Amino acid sequence: MFKFALGNLGSRPVRSALSILGLTVAIAGMVGLFSIAGGIDQLVSSTFDMIPGLLVQQQGAPVPLFSTLPAAWREELEQIDGVSVVNPQILVRANVIEGKSIISPPRFLLGVDIPSRLQLAHGVYVEHLDSGRFLQVDDAGTMNCVVARQIAEEFGKQLGDTLTVNGQDVTIVGTYFCNSMLLDVSIVMDIGSVRNISRFDPQSVSVYYMETTGARDDEELSREIEQHFADRDMAAWDPGLALGPLLGVATQASSDSNPVTEFFSGFDRSLKGTAGETAEADEAAKPQASSDAAETTASAGDAVVESPIEVRSADDWAAKFDEFSADLNLFLTLMTAIGVVIAVLSIVNTMLMSVTERRTEFGVLRANGWSRRHILGLVTYESALLGVVGGLLGALLGWLATHAINWSFPDRVNLHAGIGLLTFSVAFSIILGVLGGLYPAWQAARLSPMEAIRRG
Repeated sequence: MFKFALGNLGSRPVRSALSILGLTVAIAGMVGLFSIAGGIDQLVSSTFDMIPGLLVQQQGAPVPLFSTLPAAWREELEQIDGVSVVNPQILVRANVIEGKSIISPPRFLLGVDIPSRLQLAHGVYVEHLDSGRFLQVDDAGTMNCVVARQIAEEFGKQLGDTLTVNGQDVTIVGTYFCNSMLLDVSIVMDIGSVRNISRFDPQSVSVYYMETTGARDDEELSREIEQHFADRDMAAWDPGLALGPLLGVATQASSDSNPVTEFFSGFDRSLKGTAGETAEADEAAKPQASSDAAETTASAGDAVVESPIEVRSADDWAAKFDEFSADLNLFLTLMTAIGVVIAVLSIVNTMLMSVTERRTEFGVLRANGWSRRHILGLVTYESALLGVVGGLLGALLGWLATHAINWSFPDRVNLHAGIGLLTFSVAFSIILGVLGGLYPAWQAARLSPMEAIRRG
């Protein structure tokens, strides 16, 4: 049966090749598209495996870059049972490096408190040091820095060289490489030095990175930390106020309808997995609104007062990105469906034309003892072979394309086509081939021997 089916396909090479090409393109496109979501999952998983601690940031801030917390809260965090090390951090954009405006990929100045950073059991930058050394206590107040290897290579810098960042000259004493697009973007310096470069409020920090003793459950500890600061008079992060000066939009109540702020509000809600609360414009303008809301919540029986901070673990971040990936997969499925439909129609067209041309052949086979089941199996076998070849070629082409794109843009994209995706693609292609041949096979099998010979 296999040789017979293969011979029939080979007798019409152009038509078979076109069907295989259509299916190959569809499967390669599917692999390429779903490798986007696969790359996100792999990137998030590998990155947060390297960061086992907890991150304390401002309530509502989608990412640490937009968070602002009082620097004085460090001492209170250190006194909470279960907290081992508290490392204050400042994160700001590096807008200009060596006279070049930086837009994409983004680069950041990461200011860390060096003494507490050295106390961490798992310091991601120390553990992934590529050359030179990490910051020492003596580097406090200096312009020494540890940079991502990609940044050093991009600007042709080596150990001991000077790098101009936001108009200030910093000296490279070490480079690191985490093999993560989320981490290999920073210039790590002393927190005080970054304050001076960026004119960051000396009484504030961006976030606190904490390691725990392991004696308490992270979720329980996170809830206690959030409730510890629940009575503090500090507003949650507001996209309009935080991004207005940067994007040139109004920060008054009228900016609630601005599409830019609405976008960042939606992005924040998608990361946090909550619908978010909307307030009236006139109430948002009142300075006493946040305290009134806190009093109302506190008087509501067993209700929990909302904290001005939130504590996120690696699992929290991974869960939010998983939700984002699920939505992305739905979109990618809809995009892939277009190519799949075209590929199936191509197979149906090829097999229908083949059946029409081979009616006499089927009649002779039926006259020589072949049953309808045998005819049905033969045509289905041929279409399945188209699916096998198209699936293998498509999976291979898609896999090669993801590697080529990753190699060409190592710090911009991260595509991943794992063995699961490739196996599914080939199996899916075979199913498409079989489904595409069912109707033509039924058409061939329904004819009686004499009718098939007469029509042929």
